[in-house]
Amino acid sequence: MFNPLLAIQSPAIQPLVWMDYRLAVVFTVIIPLVISIWAFVQKVEAIQRLMVTYWRVASLLMITVYLMIAALPISFLSSIMARILIPISLWFWVDLNEEISEMPTSALKWVFTAWRWAVTVYNILGAIALIPFLHCAFFKGQKELLADGNCRIWLDAPWLYKEMFHPNLTPQFLGFLALVGLAFYILCLGYFVFFKLGKQGRSAMG
Repeated sequence: MFNPLLAIQSPAIQPLVWMDYRLAVVFTVIIPLVISIWAFVQKVEAIQRLMVTYWRVASLLMITVYLMIAALPISFLSSIMARILIPISLWFWVDLNEEISEMPTSALKWVFTAWRWAVTVYNILGAIALIPFLHCAFFKGQKELLADGNCRIWLDAPWLYKEMFHPNLTPQFLGFLALVGLAFYILCLGYFVFFKLGKQGRSAMG
C-alpha cells in the first residue's frame, strides 16, 4: 500500500535527520550532563536521583547508536522505545516531582524544569517522527535495510561517530557489543518492572 510519508526521498529528509541528531546531542547529552554535575555540586538530592534514573534509561540511545553502526534493523525499535521511556522516567516519580516543585526558586530548578519539558517534547515529537520509518525495523537483514534510502539516511551520523571514535573497530564488533548491551538493558528493565515497580518513589530506584 502506498504511504505518502515513505515517498519522501532521502535528500529531502537528510537535513531533518541531521538536525535531529544535533538536537539529541544537546538535549540528551550536554544539558543533562551539566544539570547532573550542577545538582551534585549543590547536593540537590531530588534532582540528583531523577538524573541518575534519566541516565540509566537514556543509555538505550547510546546502545541504539552502536546498533545503527552495524546497520541492525532492531535499532529503529530501540530508538523509538528510548524516546518513549525517557519522558516516562522523568515524570513517573510523584514524590520527587512534588519535592522539586516545592523547592525554593533557583537557577538550577529553573534550568532543570525547562530542560525536562523541552526533552519531553523533543522525545515525543521524535517518536512520532519515527513512526513512518518503523518498517526499517522489520527488514530481514542489513542488505534490505541499506537498500532502502529512507532507512539508510539514519545511519550516516552513527557511521560518522564510528569514524571519529572507533576508527580501528569493525561495525560487526561494535554491533555485537550493542546487542549484549541491549540484552542487559532489557533484563534490567524487566527486573525493574516486575520486581521494583510496586515500590514508591525513590525506594524503587535503589
